[in-house]
Amino acid sequence: MNTRGLHNVFHLGVKELRSLARDPVMLVLIVYAFTFSIHTAATAMPETLNKAPIAIVDEDRSPLSMRIVDAFYPPLFLPPVPITPAEMDARMDAGLDTFALHIPSGFERDVLAGRAPALQLNVDATRMRQGFTGSAYVQTIVADEVTDFVRGYRAETTPAVDLALRVRFNPELSKVWFGSIMEIINRITMLAIVLTGAALIREREHGTVEHLLVMPVTPFEIMSSKVLAMGLVVLAGAWLSLTVVVRGLLAVPIEGSLALFLAGAALQLFATTSLGIFLATLARTMPQFGLLLLMVLLPLQILAGGMTPRESMPEAVQFIMLAAPDTHFVMLAQGILFRGAGLDVVWPQFVALAVIGVTLFSLSLARFRKTLASMA
Repeated sequence: MNTRGLHNVFHLGVKELRSLARDPVMLVLIVYAFTFSIHTAATAMPETLNKAPIAIVDEDRSPLSMRIVDAFYPPLFLPPVPITPAEMDARMDAGLDTFALHIPSGFERDVLAGRAPALQLNVDATRMRQGFTGSAYVQTIVADEVTDFVRGYRAETTPAVDLALRVRFNPELSKVWFGSIMEIINRITMLAIVLTGAALIREREHGTVEHLLVMPVTPFEIMSSKVLAMGLVVLAGAWLSLTVVVRGLLAVPIEGSLALFLAGAALQLFATTSLGIFLATLARTMPQFGLLLLMVLLPLQILAGGMTPRESMPEAVQFIMLAAPDTHFVMLAQGILFRGAGLDVVWPQFVALAVIGVTLFSLSLARFRKTLASMA
């Protein structure tokens, strides 16, 4: 590209930024996507057990039963509510309790006698995620308390194997760390496609594309300006979100180089903004573009490995998704931000994103030229 071409791309890019600045809906979407959406998704993970309501029927009134009652406390559970057997079903029907634990009379006596007494745990299955996760927590807590109590009366046995658990990259097992980073990855892809596609469709609806056709600019320059302008906006938003929301408000540590991540994000934006233009050339109106966006965006986010590990997917799906930029971007982002990986580790993902980006840009440019030719 010569100096004149660069000059055209620069001024067309400034025009795109000015058009975006005059669109309050898009501005609100960008701000929301990189602030409130990130914070909400990170702190309100639905599968996380947090302040679950539990009621306990303690008919034993023994040191062991009181020890079990005292083992349930925030943040996993709310303080247990003591109830009677007659209140158990009524409270569960009213949705007041997610868990109701019944400790029968003579429980401690039977435990010390080695009779293996049974406890009853009622779970509100309508709260599916919390009930499924919490029931395992309740079983573990009760088993641990009974084991520790019995050791005070019987000889302690040494286990044959001592398992030393070492949690890497997320020692607190906090879902906030994972949720915030993955939400930024998803928002980068979504906004890149939406902004570039909406910009092209908006010009077509307002008739400004015809004005561009009579100007001394090429389709390559027009498309490059949209890719660069919208990619720059999303990249700046991602950087601010990582700095202010993730590092600042959520206190999530970033292990690797932020500059290296942004370089990988730039390649991801090169590919996804090109994809946004390609979808916009297929759609005639904004509603049609929205339907195409759903058909493309959801598989990208669900099958890229961010929500579910790629290893657990069918091999055919894993192979097909290697052609998607999100697959490599998720691996790149997790490697850098979670594990502190350097360029010597993530260079294959950089190469893959560059190849996919060039391919998508070429396909989109060919389609864009065909669209402009039909309008001329």
